[in-house]
Amino acid sequence: MAEKLLGVIGGSGLYKMEGLEVTEKVTLDTPFGAPSDEITVGTLHGTKMAFLPRHGVGHFLPPSEINFRANIFAMKKMAVQKIISVSAVGSMKEEYLPGHFVVPDQFIDRTNRRISTFFKEGIVGHVGLADPICNYTSDVLFQAAKKAGALVHKGGTYICIEGPQFSTRAESNLYRQWGVDVIGMTNVTEAKLAREAGLCYSTLALVTDFDCWHIEEEPVTLEAVLEIMHKNVQKAQKVISELVPMLENIEPCNCSDASKYAVVTDPKKIPEKLKEDFSILFG
Repeated sequence: MAEKLLGVIGGSGLYKMEGLEVTEKVTLDTPFGAPSDEITVGTLHGTKMAFLPRHGVGHFLPPSEINFRANIFAMKKMAVQKIISVSAVGSMKEEYLPGHFVVPDQFIDRTNRRISTFFKEGIVGHVGLADPICNYTSDVLFQAAKKAGALVHKGGTYICIEGPQFSTRAESNLYRQWGVDVIGMTNVTEAKLAREAGLCYSTLALVTDFDCWHIEEEPVTLEAVLEIMHKNVQKAQKVISELVPMLENIEPCNCSDASKYAVVTDPKKIPEKLKEDFSILFG
């Protein structure tokens, strides 16, 4: 598994990659348990890819029960360098219509039930998260979305709520006052863990609905979300297909060095088991 791969994490409705020439399906264990599902490895336009459905094939994992640490650790173990995360979101702006795509560059974390770090008792560390997205990867992702014919917006803030319920109208209006662009339930946790793991991370957010602040619309329902989501999935797959040949043009970044000096625990105090388990993360 030493060869470097592109990692794709599929969200609601995206449970497999069309056009991927599958070579193997890998079941991995991690120090944090099992990932959401087996990882499909294959080739797309000559580029090796590792695909993981965030909610599992058949969508059996709600946002709060996803084993985010296992998912990102597994990607790192597979020698993934860059992760493209596809995610369904609600729009918080009039101009972001259902069916539009957004490539956000910031997050606000409103989750409260998740562990969003690999660090734990025995090994303490801190990484910078001022810019949580790999700007070089997101620039190319934006260009690929335009090339695929998507109505796509560059930049903006993704607010991540715990879920699985959608927001109350009061919450939705509050988030609007904060100036956020889209709302979802998954990606900030992935972004934090990817940064610690030294992986480039970028989000392709697929707008399925206006959140409930939009009083001209009916309140958000799962049925409405899935209807738009299914229409978006085919185009999202086309975006990934367009992205793959463009990867060689991405400028070098510093994402892989994010944890180079992060660990503050005296190495003599770190248990040997943690050193072994975390060697691929922190050296």
